Parts: sequence; C-alpha cells; structure tokens
Amino acid sequence: MSRKWLAGVVVVALVLAMGLAGCAGGDTGDKVRVGVTVYNMSSFITQGREGMEAFAEANDIELLWNSANNDVATQASQVESLINQGVDAIIIVPVQADSLQPQLQAASDAGIPVLAVNTTLSNEELITAAVLPDDVKAGEQEMQMMADALGGEGKIVILQGPLGSSPELDRTEGINNVLANYPNIEVLAMDTANWAREEAVNKVKNWISSFGDDIDGIVAENDDMGLGAVQALKEAGMSVPVVGIDGIEDGLRAVESGDFIGSNLQHGRVELAAGLAVALKVINGEEYEKNYWYLMPEITPDNVDQFIKNVVTEKDAFLETLPELMAKNLASGDISNEEL
Repeated sequence: MSRKWLAGVVVVALVLAMGLAGCAGGDTGDKVRVGVTVYNMSSFITQGREGMEAFAEANDIELLWNSANNDVATQASQVESLINQGVDAIIIVPVQADSLQPQLQAASDAGIPVLAVNTTLSNEELITAAVLPDDVKAGEQEMQMMADALGGEGKIVILQGPLGSSPELDRTEGINNVLANYPNIEVLAMDTANWAREEAVNKVKNWISSFGDDIDGIVAENDDMGLGAVQALKEAGMSVPVVGIDGIEDGLRAVESGDFIGSNLQHGRVELAAGLAVALKVINGEEYEKNYWYLMPEITPDNVDQFIKNVVTEKDAFLETLPELMAKNLASGDISNEEL
C-alpha cells in the first residue's frame, strides 16, 4: 500500500467526517439567525412577535425566541445559550435595565452584536444599537390627559411597571414631570403591578379597600394594568377616569367604549419589527444609527378609530406592508410611522 494512496484515503475520510459533523449539527446554510429574549409574553410583546415574524419571513431570518418570565437570572441564561448557539445577533427586551453585564461582555467577546429593543440596558458601550420608545414623553402625555380630565385637582393612584425597568423609570419620570405643575393633584398610592392585568386587579381592589371614593383617577403605565384597574372598579361599582399606554387591542377598545379616557400608541408590531430590521442592517454591514426613537402618538376618543384599523380590524393587511414600511421608516428616522 503506497503512502500517497493512504494519504488520499485519510483526506477523503476527513472530508466525509466534516460533512457528517455538519449534518449532525443541522445545516442552516446562509440563513440569518437572530436570538430574541423578552421580559415576558405581555399583550404588547405578543403583538410585537407578530411584527418580527412578518419581517423575518420576508427576509429569510430564523428567530430563536425566548421569554424570561420577568426573571433576570432566566434572561441571563437565555443570552448565554444564544451566544453558545452562535447566532448572528441578539435582540434583548430586558427584564431590568441594570442587568446582564457579564452576558453582554461575553457577546461582545464573541463578536455577536446585541440590540436593546423597547427597554434600554445601562451598559451602552456593549450595546450595538437600540430601538426605544420615548417613555418619558409617554408618561407626560398620559398624566396630562388625567390632569385635564380632573380639571387640575383630585386624588389619584398610579400603577407602575416592573420597578427598575427602563419603561417604568422613564414613564414614572414623565408622570412626575407633569405632577410638578399640579400641586392640587395628590398621589394616594404608587406601586407596581408588573405590566400584568391580574396583578392590577388585585392591587386596585386593595386600594379601593383603603381609599374608597377618595380615588378620583387611575394612571396606569401600560394598558394591561389599566384594564385590570377598570375590572376592579366595575366589580366595586365605581367609575373614575383611567388612562394607559401602549394602544393594545383591548386598550383601544377601552378608549372607544369610554372605559379609558385615552392611551398612547406603542404599536408592538412596528417597534419590535424595527428592532429586527436594524439587526439585519448590522449583520449585513450596512450603515445604522446607534439609537432609534419611537415617539408614541396620543390616542383619544377623537382619533381611536384610525388606530383600531392597523392594530385590530385590518392587522393582517398591515402586517403584509410591514417589511416595506420598515425600510421607509429606517430611512426617514420616523420609526412610529404606519403609512407607506
């Protein structure tokens, strides 16, 4: 047996082994793989996932989806898993703003871009890009709606998001900015219900037991909590102004029916799809901005019908336009635009 022949056999064997190893690992070819980890599957995030999936399908992107169920340790583990899987980018909607430092460093060391979407992370130097709502402005807008509804005086309770998360911090800041202009509005209580409708029901029931008819209005930092407040009020036979943020379907219907005096549209399909569109720009080596800001339009009884179309009654048609819409919005910088 010649040495040349033996060497050839070895080379063929190595090539075959490499091919088999590739098959065993699952050949994804050139398909882009983006890992996603979100704080939980709230109504807003569930809606946002639809937008991301529509954009992903149109651009041949594989999404690896994870929910942390409001647990920082779980989210840290999810990011580590995505790094180990060698995804092309990671999108994080974090549980807490000041978290994930070791995981962000590990992603940076591995050369994997990380994008913060919807909720900021405090380690900006390790974040490739961010798509974020102007939550301070949204808090100001909802509190101003309430102040106008109360004529500048009264007693309110405030339902906050998960304490320490950037939307909670910023929306609370916005609320307090407006409250500073209304010394005759008293805050009876302010506490978190973690974006959750059922938690808000129980929280507001407790407040009704404590304050009863002294409650003149309820400011909720998202629609789900506002809807929980409405349920608790109805069960107690009470009716006071309630305002929210996000413009989810039930929130829009609450404005339409009069259960809410208003809300602010943070269309999850648009915002989260924008995050994925920016991630694709980064992966493809295209130019991108460090920060993109989503400015929420106010929802009132006068304009709620136009928002119901895109979010509810004609959402499937809207999703079909989303990939093209993302290209337009990123070019113009108007991330919240919904018209082609």
